[in-house]
Amino acid sequence: MNSLRDLDSAIDQWFLEDIGNGDHTTFSTIPESASGSAKLLVKEDGILAGAVVARRVFHRFDSGIRFDLLMEDASSISTGDVVFRVTGRVHSLLQCERLVLNVMQRMSGIATTTREYVKLLEGTGTKILDTRKTTPGMRYLEKEAVRMGGGENHRFGLYDMIMIKDNHIDFAGGIEEAISGTLAYLEKKRLDLEIVVEARSLNDVEEVLALGGIRRILLDNFSVEQTEEAVKLIDHRVETESSGGITRETIRSYAECGVNYISVGALTHQINSLDLSLKADF
Repeated sequence: MNSLRDLDSAIDQWFLEDIGNGDHTTFSTIPESASGSAKLLVKEDGILAGAVVARRVFHRFDSGIRFDLLMEDASSISTGDVVFRVTGRVHSLLQCERLVLNVMQRMSGIATTTREYVKLLEGTGTKILDTRKTTPGMRYLEKEAVRMGGGENHRFGLYDMIMIKDNHIDFAGGIEEAISGTLAYLEKKRLDLEIVVEARSLNDVEEVLALGGIRRILLDNFSVEQTEEAVKLIDHRVETESSGGITRETIRSYAECGVNYISVGALTHQINSLDLSLKADF
């Protein structure tokens, strides 16, 4: 799934995975003609994400469901808030319940975590980036959740940015070979892609700067002191990004070095889902 245009086909696969040949519990306990309402109840403070996806899930399954959205994605939510109400066939509501919760709880957990990191950097000018450390098939939604939490998206995949990392450099034979090969490739293929190069030392930074032709230097696993030195050396000639080994306790120190971006894999791969519940509403 690379966009909302692909969401419907993904939803169909999610239903197939969860429902299979039928929700026999619902079919055996609730009359097919029964109608009712349910509400999405917040059980933990955080940032809301995925309500728009929830509406799409319900309507994909049953276009007759009435969906009343009470709170918008990216808004702050508190325990006891009601995000939306849905009304329609009880069979439809129950078959959508777990799928809606799975998506919304994970997206809201990501948005909440992202907002926490963003707050840690307030006033520094440094922006938080996500990574490709996402759940297969869920990258678009997880990156949307990062944006809803106030972060920014790094490259979406391997196709929309050149990111020369340590393995590329080592297999290519060095930084010069990797960058020159990249520039030749882009010219041959007539591609206009930003180039980010990973640096593992101040010597690497100097070499990248001397070669030129790139958009950003990724300072990988630098200490705070090394980062401060690197930022002075780069002197705004290219963008700077810090990554690797940065914790909540140290992230502001890195930002105060003056880097433009800090990428944090934990935004999407070390997440506690936010506690939400879909309850019958009488």
